[in-house]
Amino acid sequence: MRRPILVAAIATVAALAASAGAALSQDKTMSFFVTSVGSGKGADLGGLKGADAHCTSLAEAAGVTGKTWHAYLSSSTEDARDRIGKGPWFNAKGEKIADDVASLHSDANGITKQTALTEKGETVNGRGDTPNRHDMLTGSKPDGTRIADQTCGDWTMSGAEGAAMMGHHDRTGLDDSAAAKSWNSSHASRGGCSQEALKGTGGDGLFYCFAVE
Repeated sequence: MRRPILVAAIATVAALAASAGAALSQDKTMSFFVTSVGSGKGADLGGLKGADAHCTSLAEAAGVTGKTWHAYLSSSTEDARDRIGKGPWFNAKGEKIADDVASLHSDANGITKQTALTEKGETVNGRGDTPNRHDMLTGSKPDGTRIADQTCGDWTMSGAEGAAMMGHHDRTGLDDSAAAKSWNSSHASRGGCSQEALKGTGGDGLFYCFAVE
């Protein structure tokens, strides 16, 4: 009887050691951030390709290389949730944002004003700060799927026409509604897609970036 028990004990210890090793080896370098600056042209980001390139440029300038970056943006043909890889994702301080796509789009995600940091590890102004910059471009519903007519022409418009759905990185709005607290689907821009229109509701043309791998 002792041999089977011993074998089982050894197997248990080995499994625990493997689990601990995996946890220790998990890459906690930055794989999520809020852009510290936008394009400067409102919601005209040069399309998804331009937005992805902006994410990459900011990450590399911050010293994070060797990763493929995608903007958390939906378009008329793509869903933001399908663009960002599988997770897990960590901010610039190594704090976990979410384990996977499902947890990112649930109440279990770790996105707050204190954790939704820029690529430089800095907090972004939210409601109550001057200026307020909490509106994040997403073009998405709460589940990360597209709102085709709220992507500012697939992120190519910067005038008085069009609209963009935005979320609040600080999870704070005018009331306690779910929309006001949503990180990715709070309200649409008002007055178009220009930089001025985005600033008018508490934005600055910023958006989320995720490392796909």
